[in-house]
Amino acid sequence: MADIEGKGTRPSADKPTFRNEGGATQGAHFKTSSGEQGESQTRSASRNAAAGPVDSPRGAAKPVRPAIAGTPSAKPVKPAAGGPAAEPVKPAGGEPAGGEELRRVKKKKHKALKYVGIGCGSLLALVVVFVAIFAVWFGMLGSSMSIKDDAERQELEEELTPVNSASDPFYVLILGSDARESDSGSRSDVIMLARVDPSSGSVGLVSIPRDTMVTINGSTQKINAAYAHGGSAMAVRAVSEFAGVPISHFVSVHFEELEEIVDMLGGVWVDVPESFSAGGGMSFEAGNQLLNGQQALAYARERHHVSGGDFGRAQAQRQIVEAVIRQVLASSPVELPGLIGQLANCITTDLSVTDIVGYAQEFLGKELTVYSAICPSYTLNQDGVSYVATMFNEWKRMMQLVDAGLDPNDATAEIPSEQADNAELGAASNSPAPRDYEDLAANAMTTDDVAAVE
Repeated sequence: MADIEGKGTRPSADKPTFRNEGGATQGAHFKTSSGEQGESQTRSASRNAAAGPVDSPRGAAKPVRPAIAGTPSAKPVKPAAGGPAAEPVKPAGGEPAGGEELRRVKKKKHKALKYVGIGCGSLLALVVVFVAIFAVWFGMLGSSMSIKDDAERQELEEELTPVNSASDPFYVLILGSDARESDSGSRSDVIMLARVDPSSGSVGLVSIPRDTMVTINGSTQKINAAYAHGGSAMAVRAVSEFAGVPISHFVSVHFEELEEIVDMLGGVWVDVPESFSAGGGMSFEAGNQLLNGQQALAYARERHHVSGGDFGRAQAQRQIVEAVIRQVLASSPVELPGLIGQLANCITTDLSVTDIVGYAQEFLGKELTVYSAICPSYTLNQDGVSYVATMFNEWKRMMQLVDAGLDPNDATAEIPSEQADNAELGAASNSPAPRDYEDLAANAMTTDDVAAVE
C-alpha cells in the first residue's frame, strides 16, 4: 500500500490524494489488496487530511496498514480527541453490527416470554382446578365411607393397631350382611379376616363362621352377636382374641349393593365347585363361569342346596370377594374412578381414600396371590342352641400359616419359628367350646364337607 504524502504540505481538503504501489494517485475511495472497498479507511483519511499532516519521527505520515485478503473488514479507526465517533463497520452480508436489528430480536424474545408466562399461568390455573375437583371427589368418597357416629369411630380407633408403614403386612376385619332389605337385625352374617401383605402382593382370606361359639360380656354367644352388642369396636375385639392377631383396619360390606358393582365390572369369573339350584329359580352348573350381578348375589347367599350348608356359603362369599378384587385391579385407569365411587357406596371403613390409594400403589407391578380358607369347625348343639365349635389344633396351625404369608390349606408346609413361638396365634382364648372335640366333630357336619374348588 502506498504511503500517504505529507512532507510539509497539506493535501487538498476537497480531494485527498493517495499513491498506490504503482505510483498512481486515487481519490477518496481506494482498493485493498483483496479488491474490496475500505470505506472506514476512506473516512479516516479524510478526517486526517482535514486536520493536517501527522507528525512522525522523520516528518512523514504513518502508513496505513492494508487489509489482508480473506479477513473481515477493518475495525473503525479511533477518532482524535474531541472528534466525532467512528461509524460502525458493516459486517459481511450488509447488516450493521449491533444496531436496530439486535434491539428488534430482543423485543421478540421478551414478547415470546410474555406468551410463555400467559401459557404457564393458564396451565397452573387448570392444575389448581383439577386438584380442587380431585380433593372434593376424595372428600366425598371419604365421607360416604366413613363411620358417621363419632363415639363409635373413637371406640373403634382404640381397638385398632396402627400399621408402621404402607409396606408392612396387616390384618383387616371384613364384616358383611347378605340379608335382604326385608330382613331385620344388625348381626353380621359374613365375617372374614384378611391378612394383607403389600410387599409380596398376597392376601389371605379366612372365613370365621358366623355361629362360632365365643364369650361376649361374660356369656356364651355366637360371634356375630359382637357387632350387635358393641358395634365395630366389639367385633374387632372378639375376632382379634379369637384369631390371636392385632387388627389394623375395619371394613363393613353391604352385600346387597355388590350386585351393581359386579354389573359395572361386566361380571366376575367364579369357579363353581358343584351344580345346584338356588333361590329365585336360578341354577348353577359346576365349572368356571362368568356371573352377572344378580347371579353372583344369589350364589353368595345359597346355603340350603350346597354341600356343607353355611360352610359352603362362606366359601362362595370368599370367591365373590376375591373375584371383585381381581376384576377391579385389572380395570383400566379410565374405569377406576367410577368403580371406586361405587365401591365407596357399599362399604363403611376407618380407611381413608388416601390410605386405599397408598396400599394400592404398593401392589402395583406385583402378581396378586389370594389364599382362601375357613376356620376348621364343626356344628354343635348345646342347651338347644345351634353353634359352630372350633377345632383348636387345626385352627392354631392355620393361623400360623396365615401369619407367615403361606397357604393356610397346605398340610405339608413347615411353620416358621417366629409363628411357632407365638402362643397367641389361633389360641381362640375367648372360645368356651369343648377342647376335647375329636369325637364330637366325627359325628357332625364340618368344614371338610364343603365341595372343594379345583
